[in-house]
Amino acid sequence: MSPLNVVCELSARPRQDAIVRLLRRNGTMTIAGLVTEVGASRRTVLRDISALRDQGFAIHSEPGRGGGLQLDPQSVLTTARLSVSEVFALIISVSAMRATGSIPFLGLADTGLAKIEKALPTDKIRDLRRLFKCLYVGTLAPQVDISNMGKMTPTLLPAFETAFLRRLHLQFQYRDAKGVETRRKVEPQAVLILPPLWYLVAWDPARDDFRHFRMDRISRPRFVDGETFRRRHVPFEDHVRPVREPTSRS
Repeated sequence: MSPLNVVCELSARPRQDAIVRLLRRNGTMTIAGLVTEVGASRRTVLRDISALRDQGFAIHSEPGRGGGLQLDPQSVLTTARLSVSEVFALIISVSAMRATGSIPFLGLADTGLAKIEKALPTDKIRDLRRLFKCLYVGTLAPQVDISNMGKMTPTLLPAFETAFLRRLHLQFQYRDAKGVETRRKVEPQAVLILPPLWYLVAWDPARDDFRHFRMDRISRPRFVDGETFRRRHVPFEDHVRPVREPTSRS
């Protein structure tokens, strides 16, 4: 198997890691030089450069003879190789813990997250703030049984993020309290955090009403391209309040 075929079998992430290492090591490199080093096509390398910029890496283009691509080393420190969904997960989780009063070292956490957030592209910061508007926190009723609480699937946040921001239907497998599984297709409207449980609040067209789905009982989530839905006002109980975005961020 040729080196090109071997590289093509690799996922994009290791190839992009190699591009970052080459730019850090060499200072300036041309697209042609990167193509030779990573063994991918010019189109693939250009797509990788675009993806790295979306992840927060500041990669500058120097035109003309002797020019090429340069990587701002500061952007490597601030992104820490986190995907946008991973950054969303960190910021949302810390904000939720803050709202419930259960986070130690809050100042340090806020400072660290602010540095990571600065590396996000402008459109992603805008998406993050839209996600904040769908987060609510309250107090779990003492009679709710949490003895069988499971883990949330890591694919849920990326699927919800896309479905919520683009107003697409979210489809998933749901297991109710009796263990009965059904396939659901809903309009995601909010996330309700009643520690230690998290709920997806959605409009269920099949039942013509709002439904609360325990997120630890959701599996195989995916957004459905096609028809969009409208935002709805969710009628929460009095003890539920919005999770507010930290005022320290600009």
